Order: sequence, then structure tokens, then C-alpha cells
Amino acid sequence: MAKPLFVLNGPNLNLLGSREPEIYGHTTLADIEAEARKCAGAHGLGIEFRQSNHEGELVDWLQEARVSASGVVLNAGAYTHTSVALHDALKAVELPVIEVHISNPYKREPFRHTSFVSPVVTGVICGLGAQGYSLAIEALATLISARASKKGQA
Repeated sequence: MAKPLFVLNGPNLNLLGSREPEIYGHTTLADIEAEARKCAGAHGLGIEFRQSNHEGELVDWLQEARVSASGVVLNAGAYTHTSVALHDALKAVELPVIEVHISNPYKREPFRHTSFVSPVVTGVICGLGAQGYSLAIEALATLISARASKKGQA
């Protein structure tokens, strides 16, 4: 079995379902985790699902992913718009990383239009609600499979 996917969630995502439901909906982080596990399992992949309100912990988990994961789904929350530390950690990951946002930051306040994460990830999914996580897992499954096939041909 392949190494698990890391699904990493940043600040305030533990409040999903109750925080600004007009923007984020009523789906909880536990609901997203259950769906992510189901989606990953359909591809024979495991999940390490984590959430932290602390930037340094997210950096530590990205560094851990370098050796312990086959890919990363990252919803960095507000750190997307502020964290050079996450940017630098992502540059070192050397794995496929999909950035996910439940809302579309480009339809929100101007300060959310800048991402320190997007320039150093494989792809970005935003504005599709909680479904974005499953779409990111589908994309990672495809990328991981292609990577394995490429290594097998070498």
C-alpha cells in the first residue's frame, strides 16, 4: 500500500459547520474527514487528517510529509495569505500538493486574493465547498499513480 495522503487544515477550520455558514456551509470538519477517508479508500489510499490553529505545527506536518506521505491536500485557511513559512515548507515537500479552499477567495475581500501557497503547489481547488477535498484526493490519486508508473518505466 502507498504511503497515506496528508490532509492538513489550518486555523479556524475546526469551527466549520458553525462559523460563517453563509460562506462555509454547514458541513463540519468531521464530515469532510469521513468523506475524504471514503474517497481515498476507493483509491487504496490511507489518510492522515489533521487540523491546527498553529502555523509552526502545519510547517512541522509538511516536513513530516516529505518522508511519510505520498501527497498532500492543504487548506491553510488564513495562513494562505500571510505565511512565508508555509511557502518555504511547501517548496521543500517534493510531493504533489493540492491547495483547497471551501470558499472562492477571489470573490471575497481583496486581502484574500493573494496566496503565498498557490505559487508552490501542484494545483488549486477553490469555491466548490467541501467537495473540493474529494476533488483534490481524486487529483492526487491520479498524480501518484502516474508517478508510480513513470518510476516503473525508468
